[in-house]
Amino acid sequence: MPHISNMLTMRAVTRSLLRIITILLTGACCAQTVARPEWPLLETGLQQKSSGQRLAAVRVLGLIPDDPHAAELAQKALKDPNSSVRAAAATALGKMHASAADASLKQALNDKNLSVVMAAAHALRLLNDPACYDVYYEVFTGERKNDSGMIAQEMKVLHDPKEVAEMGFSEGIGYAPFAGIGWGAFETIMKDRKKGVAAKAALISDLATDPDARTGRLLLTASVNQNWVLRVAALEAIAKRGDPTLLSEIRPRLFDHKPEVRYTAAATVLHLSDVAEAQVGDTKLAQTALPAKAGEEPVTNSVMQTAK
Repeated sequence: MPHISNMLTMRAVTRSLLRIITILLTGACCAQTVARPEWPLLETGLQQKSSGQRLAAVRVLGLIPDDPHAAELAQKALKDPNSSVRAAAATALGKMHASAADASLKQALNDKNLSVVMAAAHALRLLNDPACYDVYYEVFTGERKNDSGMIAQEMKVLHDPKEVAEMGFSEGIGYAPFAGIGWGAFETIMKDRKKGVAAKAALISDLATDPDARTGRLLLTASVNQNWVLRVAALEAIAKRGDPTLLSEIRPRLFDHKPEVRYTAAATVLHLSDVAEAQVGDTKLAQTALPAKAGEEPVTNSVMQTAK
């Protein structure tokens, strides 16, 4: 009996120790959640008078995905008086894939600063929101207006390579053809930087997945642009679209005087031809699956081959 009593006492003590350990661990976790110093650090940074510090604080929010508080802070920063901070906030929301910020990002499309508009558009593109395509189209064609008149006439932000970099083109928003097709493209971009070639190429690249038919026509027009970098960008975008109806108008680019354009055109034609053949195959397969009418033999692949 004393042996049994000792065992019961040990079990009771063990249970008590486990409860104490659980309480201590829970308290430690709660303390970390409530008193983590990182959030106050970022929140203080976002309230600094220095726009540079606010910019630094909001930019890193993109490193915190799936966190409602990070998204909330970035959304508040969309209303910052400094345009660079607003643009960084939009970029951060895109990087963290904050789908709850969709409405806030759409409001940012009406910002007076083009860099903010473009950052918001790219964030929406990452969220698979088609609202971004209207912005890309309008800016490229010069239809979008700001307080100073047509952006086509006032595109200072697109003419300055430094401004282009700050807009995020160097971070994946846009198009860096010199990374893949050689030094000549870089020289062309720098030579024509006042015409915003790099930015226009970025817009063309982003329009690749726009399903609107008008964009297909725009890309065809860009494929004969005087600047060969834009011709390459347009052909690449057409290839990404995968629309074989554009094939006939792409083939003449196979004879472009610039080899980079010819190579891109060749790859585009090959890809679109494959897409066209696949569509024909899908159509034939669908026809073989059609039910036969009363009194008729089912249509099969062998019958169709015989008919040929």
